[in-house]
Amino acid sequence: VQLQASGGGLVQTGGSLRLSCEASESISDFSSMGWYRQAPGQERALVALVVTRYGLINYANFAKDRFTLSRDNAKNTVSLQMNSLKPEDTAVYYCNAVRSRGVSVTYWGQGTQVTVSS
Repeated sequence: VQLQASGGGLVQTGGSLRLSCEASESISDFSSMGWYRQAPGQERALVALVVTRYGLINYANFAKDRFTLSRDNAKNTVSLQMNSLKPEDTAVYYCNAVRSRGVSVTYWGQGTQVTVSS
């Protein structure tokens, strides 16, 4: 399984970015798919994920009202629209997919840097 992430970059406070993650397999093959982030000196933390079978989306508190996760099944892609960005959103963002068929297997994309300048 390969997860190809794209869309990071440098943006000013209040700006927007859209991250995309294209999977090499159908989204429906995964139990969940989404994004995590890791800032320097901090642990990797959930941003948002979708439980693919039910379409339920779970957001971290900091992402609610500013970030929107969406999926395009035809393109095997999950996207994260990030608005009203803050300097504290600066981190490496990682695409994540979990396959649960008896044994749970987690896949990670290569990470994409998001930098929000003040």
